[in-house]
Amino acid sequence: MSNPNTTTAPEVKRSWAPMVGLFLAQVLMSFNVAALPISLGGIVEDFGVPPTTASSTIVVYGLAVAALVMTGAKLGARVGWVLIFRTVVALFAISSLMMIFSPTVGWAIGGQVVAGACAAIIVPALVALIAENYRGEQQATAVGSLGSARAFSGVSAFLIGGTLGTLVGWRPVFLVTLGLAVLVFILSFKLRSDKGNPGVKIDLVASALIGAAIVLLTLGFNNLNTWGVLAAKDAAPFSLGSLSPAPLFVVLGVVFGQLFFMRTRARMRAGREPLVDLRVLNNPTERSAVYAMFIIVAMEAAVNFTVPTYIQVVQGRTPFDTSLAMMPFNLTVFITATLIVRFYRRFSPRAIALFSFALTTAALIWLSFVVTNNWETLPTIIGLIVFGIGQGALVTVVFNVLVTAVPKKLAGDVGSLRGTTQNLASAMGTAVMGAVLVTVLTAGVTTSVKEHPELPGELVAQVSLDNVNFVSNDELANVLAGTTATDEQIAAAVELNEEERLRTLRLGFLILAGLSAVAALPASRLPRYRPDEIPDPSE
Repeated sequence: MSNPNTTTAPEVKRSWAPMVGLFLAQVLMSFNVAALPISLGGIVEDFGVPPTTASSTIVVYGLAVAALVMTGAKLGARVGWVLIFRTVVALFAISSLMMIFSPTVGWAIGGQVVAGACAAIIVPALVALIAENYRGEQQATAVGSLGSARAFSGVSAFLIGGTLGTLVGWRPVFLVTLGLAVLVFILSFKLRSDKGNPGVKIDLVASALIGAAIVLLTLGFNNLNTWGVLAAKDAAPFSLGSLSPAPLFVVLGVVFGQLFFMRTRARMRAGREPLVDLRVLNNPTERSAVYAMFIIVAMEAAVNFTVPTYIQVVQGRTPFDTSLAMMPFNLTVFITATLIVRFYRRFSPRAIALFSFALTTAALIWLSFVVTNNWETLPTIIGLIVFGIGQGALVTVVFNVLVTAVPKKLAGDVGSLRGTTQNLASAMGTAVMGAVLVTVLTAGVTTSVKEHPELPGELVAQVSLDNVNFVSNDELANVLAGTTATDEQIAAAVELNEEERLRTLRLGFLILAGLSAVAALPASRLPRYRPDEIPDPSE
């Protein structure tokens, strides 16, 4: 008899039409997220609200996704992935209409709450539907495309959104998300139908615990700069004595997270349905993949925060300029995330991950030495490209390890774990990088002022060094013009600030390089096998 195992591998290839819909669903979410920062100026002008109010659209979206994604995974398993996917995509279209026709900023914020709640179901649905519709090499390629979709969305959102926002206004940007939602809804009818399981129970207590944990952690980390790392600043909503609420929120978030894990383990021991099946974290390989994913997303968020902040705030350039500066990175991530699956037959996930982390570490160290006030220099572009190669490979490989490590019935749990990890890592990467850069800049400016006799103490006393932040030369000059500073002193202060900003930026890249190097620890525990075949979807 012939080997029966060889007859199961060459299964009939499925059409890529369903995957086009799933790919565009990831593009839909990522485009919406990338379009929000571009729209802030228009929202402020349209509704006459401060930037902090307008930025609430970004905050509520992220909070809704992170807080509801685990619950969304269980809801999908209960109702059926195709049906609930189709429903929430239609609701996403409604959220786009709310953005386009919003009469007040409250409608815009509400639109992003709806979009975030929909994304909380779409995120696990993508993984579950890929497992349902594809297998083998097709499944590996499909999973890899989700990583490339994020980078593709970043490029297109900056280009399309920046152009529309400049020429027409912020509202037409969301015509793109509306069109994407309609197209994804149509393509969803090509997905393989599945039946929900009404017997799936949703642990509402666990849902509340993890929701509270994620909201507190996100708010805490996101407001480290605004409210204060330790001592409360004036912008803090309240203080405990002189202590900032930001670290308190982080501690409470950790406590609620531990309570969630305690309750989930107790329910699993009792044979009851958990909110998320912790078997997806059963062995060191799966846990290492989660740790590696957290570091990858945190690094990407930190770079995506640092570079645009420097270009737009310090250099005073436009979002379109930012998109051009970030193009080498975003395009490289997109291309690498798509093509890395071709190396699966020759190299193990462990080998690819270790090599990729070596690339990101080398690229960040390189950037820390070559970066200048001009981002268009060849050495800087080379650094961003090398970092993008490593980042793109890591996003796909680590996610693939998580998918291959569990049977198809846990695909929704993997999706919810991915969504939770990515949102927490993104918030922490952005917030911690911002806090570190501002702290280093403050310390550097404070020290350098003492070494410049042309900046006397009576002048320094007129400027609050407790509130040092990244500002442009023109903005700093305007602030100093309101003091007793002479033209020579203003020129000296601007030069000092330029030096310290660049030194801080370079140190920030070095800190990220250290984080990337540390990631070799979890990466070394990734599988050594060659993932030629992802587990049978029937398992």
